Amino acid sequence: MDVMERIRGIISAHSVVLFMKGTPRFPMCGFSQRAVQALTACGSDFHAVNVLEDPEIRANLPRLANWPTFPQLFINGELIGGCDITVELHESGVLHGMLADARSAG
Repeated sequence: MDVMERIRGIISAHSVVLFMKGTPRFPMCGFSQRAVQALTACGSDFHAVNVLEDPEIRANLPRLANWPTFPQLFINGELIGGCDITVELHESGVLHGMLADARSAG
């Protein structure tokens, strides 16, 4: 399976996916940490992919998603954005609703 198929498979298999540097318990950059905090504050279960452990995903996801940086949050197969967008959606209360919808759809 090529890397693009693997990425698409991960995104379709999980209603909420965060491609990040590090893990939720041990984020390896401040942006990933802030995204995890926003998701956790909403009480969301999410699938995390450590792009530092998979150089193929790290190199190819930005091309697929047309988003150059990490973290990258996907909800129901759709790219939501990176750290700043995730935090803004959390602070505005919108993220909680998006995650609730994802849970009910999944």
